[in-house]
Amino acid sequence: MPRALISVSDKAGLVAFAEGLAGLGWDLFASGGTAATLRAAAVPCRMVEDLGGLPELLGGRVKTLQVQIHAAILARPDQPEDRADLARVGVEPFDLVVVNLYPFRERPGIETIDIGGVALLRAAAKNHAHVLVLCRPDDYEGVLTGLRQGRIGIETRRRLALEAFRHTATYDAAIAAWLAGGHPLADLAPGDEATFPLELPLGYVRAQGLRYGENPHQRAAVYRDALPNGPGLLDSQQLQGKELSYNNLMDAEAAWDLVWRFDDSACVAVKHAGPCGVAVGSTAADAFSRARAGDPVSIYGGIVAWNRPLDGETVELLGDLFLEVLIAPSVTEQARKALHRKKNLRVLQCPAPLAGRPLDYRVRRVSGGILVQDEDRVTADPAAWQVVTDRAPTGEERRAMAFVWQVVRAVPSNAIVVGQGQQTVGIGGGAPNRIDPARSALRQAGERSRGAVLASDGFFPFDDVVQAAAEAGITAVVQPGGSRSDEASIAACNRAGMAMVFTGVRHFRH
Repeated sequence: MPRALISVSDKAGLVAFAEGLAGLGWDLFASGGTAATLRAAAVPCRMVEDLGGLPELLGGRVKTLQVQIHAAILARPDQPEDRADLARVGVEPFDLVVVNLYPFRERPGIETIDIGGVALLRAAAKNHAHVLVLCRPDDYEGVLTGLRQGRIGIETRRRLALEAFRHTATYDAAIAAWLAGGHPLADLAPGDEATFPLELPLGYVRAQGLRYGENPHQRAAVYRDALPNGPGLLDSQQLQGKELSYNNLMDAEAAWDLVWRFDDSACVAVKHAGPCGVAVGSTAADAFSRARAGDPVSIYGGIVAWNRPLDGETVELLGDLFLEVLIAPSVTEQARKALHRKKNLRVLQCPAPLAGRPLDYRVRRVSGGILVQDEDRVTADPAAWQVVTDRAPTGEERRAMAFVWQVVRAVPSNAIVVGQGQQTVGIGGGAPNRIDPARSALRQAGERSRGAVLASDGFFPFDDVVQAAAEAGITAVVQPGGSRSDEASIAACNRAGMAMVFTGVRHFRH
């Protein structure tokens, strides 16, 4: 008679699966809560403690951590030595182990860290050639069908073992992140001793598959953090529209991240992962009108985000403009009704980011490993900026420079942003030199460059950008400073009567 050990926290599908096993003549052993569920459904089973002779201990902390149980899982029936050992201690081998773990990700805490369940899964997965291992209720039906048909091959066994090891690895990564305070990069070392951890377990759980990646020939999926540390883009509620794509999510993240850098009502339009129109306004509608006017061409087919509720007035301003995604912290009923006319337009309602959430991090794949860095969240302090020209910026120029400095950090390097007040009028970036993005941004701004300010994410290696800005009518420039050619750029500003400030901080984005 084949034997199964069942110990599950998630009881979904349990009774039907156990009934199917019992109907096939399996001998079932279950831990306390699992056994109670099965017996309540009149499914015959024996207690796990019958195997080892010991009851549950320490309030349930110890149930399956017994030598007899693990010997029954790890035994290789085709090895005479293993069969002799089992006979010597009176243990019969298991053929199936069904375990899912305490819900740590849903309720993080010391008492929801599963020990015995992880040990059972690892043991069964190691011995998968002889023991089937199941950690997901979604696999019950397929395995039961295979058992009925006598078709459980080594490929299925390896796949289920792989699922089990991935499951325990992700589970442990969530625990490590929780112990580090929600930030996987923390190592809890004091003060100056803090550093990146020697080993970095990152756990993710698939949220959904995507139609394709950046291009139709690329496969793609989106994964959630194993231990979420606050609301993010994947916590959005999609109110309408087509399925989200890989590019939609990339652009929506870029827009959502930037729009919350502003305290006042703001709107951000993004195209191909970079902002193409950004503005602060008196209302959501005003902010959108100004952001759209910043680049009315590039916004076509873009993603637009607000840091205020999306209302009916704002939706009416969309007119016939084709957009891919709208995202806001809430959408009014009037706006929802108006948006029904645009059935394919994706509309996301996303919780606002939590203040004081752990610093986020960025991961990028390279051959043989990953690059990891803290998110670029340094707070801009315009009061600490250094005025390096003969003329200091006016109060209005300072306000405009603070605005464009927030935008330029979100543009691919070498980034140049031209702004009038609290509105972008020209954006350039993503080039191997700085003068080409500057010319592009100034050309886009046109006559709106006159009286505008300009921001650069990195220092000026030459004075060519300043000269081009002066010719276009720019009156003030904000940049990090630190180039050996700073004096040439300062002199060019002074000749043109422009103000320039150094922030002392660069914001490259690759």
